[in-house]
Amino acid sequence: MIPRASVVGLLLAGGQSRRLGGGDKCLIEVSGRSLLAHCIERARGQVGALVLNANGDAARFAAYGLPVAADVVGGYAGPLAGILTGLEWARERAASARWVASIAADTPLFPLDLVARLAAAVEMEGAEIGCAASGGRTHPVFGLWPVRLAAELREALTGEGIRKIDAWTARYKVATAEWPAGDDDPFFNVNTPEELQELARRLNAAPQPSTSAKGR
Repeated sequence: MIPRASVVGLLLAGGQSRRLGGGDKCLIEVSGRSLLAHCIERARGQVGALVLNANGDAARFAAYGLPVAADVVGGYAGPLAGILTGLEWARERAASARWVASIAADTPLFPLDLVARLAAAVEMEGAEIGCAASGGRTHPVFGLWPVRLAAELREALTGEGIRKIDAWTARYKVATAEWPAGDDDPFFNVNTPEELQELARRLNAAPQPSTSAKGR
């Protein structure tokens, strides 16, 4: 069993809301709170520590009380750069961390058992990496990554120019944890005003973290 204390939660906040007026997508408010605030609440009870991966002025996230780590490689190399940032942050700042669970910070309905089910899939299949899926579609930004792969990922990014998550994970055994799709898809995110309205409806109807989880 992978202990919760050994997992760092990595909130990936690189998305831009180009079709929703621009700026940080994760700071858009839905149901009275930012997408990021919703994600923090759902993530906090699942991991031992949280770190936010975001570039630019970290002061805009000061109200959330999280450490903010900018990409450790230049050139806006996409989600893989964020995952590398989380792995290196965990290696250097969280001595007990063995895993990083990556979470898109604009997807506030992600499962309350995301980390537990990814960890169970990794252990059951003897895999190196865990990945979430719904309706047969994988969501590689929702993954469980061993900190020990940090150096190999850095080489892939900086030495080989790899940018796609799937191109890198193809080298390893990946276990997939599946969730339902359709109207109950927990990986629903927004790109249009209409989708914002739908997200608000889903958030109001979704199960919320328990009181004990919120305080962790």
